[in-house]
Amino acid sequence: MFENPKRAPWWLLISSPAILLALSCAAVDVAYAVDAAAPAAAVPEPTDYRMEDFRKPVPATLAGATVLANDAARTLWTGKTAVFIDVYPHAPKPANLPKETLWREPPHYSIEDAVWLPNVGYGVLSQATESYFKERLAQITGGDKTKALVFFCLRDCWMSWNSAKRAMTYGYSSVNWYPDGTDGWQEIGGLVVETKPLP
Repeated sequence: MFENPKRAPWWLLISSPAILLALSCAAVDVAYAVDAAAPAAAVPEPTDYRMEDFRKPVPATLAGATVLANDAARTLWTGKTAVFIDVYPHAPKPANLPKETLWREPPHYSIEDAVWLPNVGYGVLSQATESYFKERLAQITGGDKTKALVFFCLRDCWMSWNSAKRAMTYGYSSVNWYPDGTDGWQEIGGLVVETKPLP
């Protein structure tokens, strides 16, 4: 599954309960599963954004940003000196659902006190999503582009790499990338809490 055991799939459809739930889980696994067969060799850092296969091994570097191991991320979080930004994607309610289908929003668990800015880590952003990203970054930093930012998702998630790289193009000068994300955070005993996307 894409999520850790505390997380639900992106969406649950309850109409013909067992069948729709099974189909939805299978679809997420196929579309966004980690490639378990990927080699352990070093991944080269691309010059541009990652455009597809977002759940595959990531590089060890991000030019212009600081790459955080678990302990370094915990130090920043404990000191409250940085804004932690979760970029885990969020699927909208599917269009044209049958009238009898009940839509249930799945819970999302993130690092305590983190801000969830979903869908900003794709290789190409719509104008609306890019405007959302820029505006929310300005909001959570108070317009201070020197404010330390920590971008994360899950382990082996290119969306955190893309979003950190993109923030630097907006002029943010203290960008940190936490590649182990919520997986690494929980492994060191960090708390995750249910959170909602920042409107």
